[in-house]
Parts: sequence; structure tokens; C-alpha cells
Amino acid sequence: MSRIGNNPISLSEGTTVSVADGIITVKGKLGELTQKFDASISISVNGNEVILSRTSDDKQIRSYHGLYRSLISNMVEGVEKGYEKKLELIGVGYRAANQGQKLDISAGYSHNIIFEIPVEVKLTTVTEKGQPPVVILNSIDKQLIGAVAAKIRSFRKPEPYKGKGIKYAGEYIRRKAGKTAAAS
Repeated sequence: MSRIGNNPISLSEGTTVSVADGIITVKGKLGELTQKFDASISISVNGNEVILSRTSDDKQIRSYHGLYRSLISNMVEGVEKGYEKKLELIGVGYRAANQGQKLDISAGYSHNIIFEIPVEVKLTTVTEKGQPPVVILNSIDKQLIGAVAAKIRSFRKPEPYKGKGIKYAGEYIRRKAGKTAAAS
């Protein structure tokens, strides 16, 4: 029995869900998202609730039940509130700037990294004196914003000795002790 899949998804005012030909469409104040789903899962919209049910108790279908419930819940939250990810650049000389959808990062390499951000993700960079540069990503698609943030972080992952690199805001970096002087 899928405990996640059995929970109904509540919709707020102004959010609509439509199901047709194996595709679910969620429209809200921030935009519209679509998702294909398996025929073994049936989706019904009752007033301001979305309820998912499955045709059998096969292991694969049980896992689809929870998966699609989570995906639809993320879509509803995305079109209602949206998602935001913040990345900090920790290190001397590390900088971030953007020109439209192009992110220009200086992260200690011999050249700057220029990364094209998808149009579905809104990009802003903040640089304050005495604070590390911050890259802020906003989107209604949770999967896309997570993938873009992970790609940006992969350009210079935080290292465990000094903590330099690109990290998520609020991420804890486990630190290691460095070399100690030899006792003579």
C-alpha cells in the first residue's frame, strides 16, 4: 500500500488540473506544467482535490502510484508558489555575473565559465561587499531548477579543507583537518 500515493493533493484558488490522453496539465498563477503518466494510474479531480488510484498491486504500479503523486504535488506547488535555489561562491576572487540568461562565473580557473541557463529558469546574481557572491535561481519546475543548480555547483564543488567552491545556501560542508607540522 502506497502511503504517499493515497494522500489527496489539495488545490488552492486559481489552480486548475486537467487530464487528457495520458497527460496531466496543471495551470496556476505562475504558469503551466504538463506531465505524462502511466495508464495503470488513474487521476481524478474532485473540486479542489486531485486523487490518484492504481489498477493493481503489482510492484511497479505501486511505485508509480507514489511517484506520480509526488510529481503532481510538485507541479501544483510550483505553479502556486514557485521554487528558489541559492548558490554561494566561497573563495578569494570568485565572482558571478549575468547578462540575461548567460551566467558568467569566475571560480579560480584560468578562464571564466559561461553557462547558458534555460529560459524557464529566472536568473539573478547578487554581489554585496563583505559577502560571498550569490546566484539565485527561480522557476516553477522543481526538476529543472534542481538540475541547473547541480550543474552550476559541479563547476567547482566545495572542497573539505578550506571550504572553497560553489555551494548551496545553507549547505553544511564537512571539514577535514589539514597537515600538522612534524614534531622534531
